[in-house]
Formats: sequence, C-alpha cells, structure tokens
Amino acid sequence: MSIVYEPLSGREFPRFSGIKTFFRLPHVPVEADYDVGIVGLPFDGGLSYRPGARFAPSRVRDISALGRVFHYGRMEGFTKKVKAADIGDCPTVPIDMEMTYQKIQKFYGHVLGLGKKLITVGGDHSTTLPILREMRKRYGKPLTFIHFDAHLDTYPPAWEKDYHHGSFARHAVEEGLVDPKRYHMFGIRGPLTGADDLAFVKKHGVTVHTVDAIRDGSLKSFVSSLPDFGTDPTYISYDIDCLDPVYAPGTGTPVPGGLTTYETQQILRGLKVHNLVGADIVEISPPYDQSDLTALAGMDAMFEFLSIYAANQK
Repeated sequence: MSIVYEPLSGREFPRFSGIKTFFRLPHVPVEADYDVGIVGLPFDGGLSYRPGARFAPSRVRDISALGRVFHYGRMEGFTKKVKAADIGDCPTVPIDMEMTYQKIQKFYGHVLGLGKKLITVGGDHSTTLPILREMRKRYGKPLTFIHFDAHLDTYPPAWEKDYHHGSFARHAVEEGLVDPKRYHMFGIRGPLTGADDLAFVKKHGVTVHTVDAIRDGSLKSFVSSLPDFGTDPTYISYDIDCLDPVYAPGTGTPVPGGLTTYETQQILRGLKVHNLVGADIVEISPPYDQSDLTALAGMDAMFEFLSIYAANQK
C-alpha cells in the first residue's frame, strides 16, 4: 500500500484526537520513500541548568497537531513539493552522553545513507554535534552553518567535561564539521562571563548577528542584507532560547532581551538557502513551559524548515 504524505484530516479526526505525530504526518519506517524525515531526539544529558529537554519530542508532536501545511508568505504548501514523515525517535541512553553520541551517529549515518533530508526535534544542544559529524561524512565537506541562539556555544569545558550543550559549536569548528567563514549566528546577546568569550568566534571569523544588530535598522533591511548561502550543503540549528523568554519560557537557560517569534519567522523566510540538508530545534523544556508557548514556537520553526525544503525543490 502506498503512503499518503499528508497530515491526518482535522475534519475526520479533530486535532485533539488521533495518535500524535509531527504535523499529523504519517509515521513511517526509516526505509520508506519519504524525502524529509522528522526525528525526535529525547536527550538532555548535556544540560548545565534546568533539565527537561528530553520531553520535547513528545510535547512538540502533541502541539504540532495545530500546524497547517500551507505557507501564506510563500503561497504554497510544503506537502506539494516534498514527502515529509515522522520517522520516530533516535535511540538514546539518558545517563551516558558517550553512548548516546554513538547511537545518534549510528542512527543518522544510516538515515543519511538512504539519501534522506532530516529535521530533528530534541533534546539539548549537545546533540547537534554527533549529527553534524554524520552530515560531514555524508557530504564530504564542511557545512554552511546557520545557528539561532542566545549563547555562542563555543565555551570551554565545564566541570572538566569537554562535551556539553555550551561547547558543541566549538567542537564543530575544531573538528572541521562546519566552515567558520560560512557560519552565521543569530540572536546572540549578553551577559557573557567576560570578553574572552568572544575570542573563539573572532579567531575563526564566525559572523555573529546580535539582537542589537538585528534591531539597529528595519527588520526588512537586515534580512535583505544577508548573503546568498548558495548551493553548498547547509544546516540550520535553532536553539529555542534565541527567543525572548516571553515567547519561549520553557527552556533550560532563558536570557531576557531576545528575538520575537515574528523576527525569527522573517529571518527564516528571508534566508537564501538553496540546499538545506538538515535542521534541528533544541532546548525546549516542557516542564518549564507555560500554555505550550515554547512548543508552539518550536512547531513554527519546524514549519519554516519544511517550507525551505519545499522551496528548494525545482
């Protein structure tokens, strides 16, 4: 039987009913004929403050029942261009980061080997690193990297542990997984521990777009100033704490003075990305969420990623 890659009908099954999947899309085996697989990655063993991100995949699945497929700004529905599906969760070991990294790399290596594109809903930001390792193997070159975050995530070891949610970006650059000259950060803001926190991005030439820089002029002029990222393999990592806590209270390390959901929508819609190969949404912590605001914001980012995938299709 062929798979219909459309959301479950809200008229046949009201949106509060049915088995929960991302965007009410079909849940299919990893080996099925979808184009874009949406993966849950329930792990928060790399967090340094508030836990709970391990519960994000299930909560975002639940709240994404409110999602729709037609993009008003692009005037097209993503299901007309791509076959997207929920392919379940990546296996993890909640008490062991090293074993979890091994499981992530095995799972993503297999899925990428099938020629699939991916969206991941995690999980803390430490999980992006093993995904990027497999992306680098798959595409044979450092990736163009677009990173939404309140924090630089290029920090040194914490408690003598070199791998955590605040160090993944440093490792990604040092391991040659991403090209620092084609690395753009959005939403960065203070406070920092000290001026030394900026040394890494300055040394490697990473482009940092602070909230102040984004708001220095009009949002439209900022978005239009962004470069064309070309056809090189591109990965987008969306840490929900790039948003102000008013819009995303359910996160591990909230920072006041962040972006609005509208601003991130406009930036994502304005990105000139022609070869998106992977994306993730991380650091959603449902236990600290109110009225599902943070899960809704994560769902919205996922919708924009799916729409970018659709726009990339000829």
